[in-house]
Amino acid sequence: MDQLKALKYFIKVVETGSFTKAAAYFNVPPSSLSRRVADLEASLGATLLKRSTRVVKLTEIGESYYKQVQGIVADLEFSNEAVRSYQSQPMGKLKISAMVGFGEHILLPLLDEFTQLYPDIVLDVHLSDELSALGRDDIDIAIRGGYAPNERVVAIRLMENYFIPVAAPTYLETNGVPKHPSELKHHKGLFYRAPNGYIPWLSEIDGQWQDISPPAAAISNAGEWLVEKAIKGEGILMLPRWVLKEFLANGELEEIFFEPTISITPTPDFAIYLLYQKQRYHVPKVRAAVDFIVDRVKGSY
Repeated sequence: MDQLKALKYFIKVVETGSFTKAAAYFNVPPSSLSRRVADLEASLGATLLKRSTRVVKLTEIGESYYKQVQGIVADLEFSNEAVRSYQSQPMGKLKISAMVGFGEHILLPLLDEFTQLYPDIVLDVHLSDELSALGRDDIDIAIRGGYAPNERVVAIRLMENYFIPVAAPTYLETNGVPKHPSELKHHKGLFYRAPNGYIPWLSEIDGQWQDISPPAAAISNAGEWLVEKAIKGEGILMLPRWVLKEFLANGELEEIFFEPTISITPTPDFAIYLLYQKQRYHVPKVRAAVDFIVDRVKGSY
């Protein structure tokens, strides 16, 4: 039995919850993959998976075994790829996952230059605000907004991600300029929707953080659409300063200053991070991309 292959099959079945999906990933017949996993169980003298017509779940001993072998197999694959790529030119498919706004405004234009520098690297870029696990989702580099992650990855802080309140001059002329967060109840809000729901607006009043969100005029994860509505005077908008920089500079939008200030989080350490697994940095294509993105973005926004 090829134990390493059997372990890879077993790990992918656990990650996908399906023999069929795991077989599709490796481009092998489900029956062949199932036999390999069964041989692994037989060699161990233990049942690792509980099978049913709809779902595949780990047994208690299977869960313990998965936690032990998953990291070992990942480290081995990283080591093999690093050795094969040692002193070679950056090449091969590079998988990048980035949040939509950052991807559209900053990352994709930079990657055009990256492709010119490294023509042997094939970029596979996925833009989504959904969180992703680097190992589980087979991603080389992820770029996410929020707090420094707790998972065992390298996290490089690229730039600030503070949200600020803005509105069109016409809106402020018609509805007045709010000064205190409590005045927002008389205004209309344009809210950005994150994967877990719309992002509320917060303020620390009398020593306590409170939700001071105004009535919603629109809620969406389409940032450009929300900006257009704000420019038309349809409400007050909160988005990151780097997204709104252009519209503040040309006067289409104005920043609103509150006392006390308003935010989307009580935690000041809110930023955009580039994430990668430590071992992957030894792979030339990953090292080239990490160094390039950090050099172009960090300190420039």
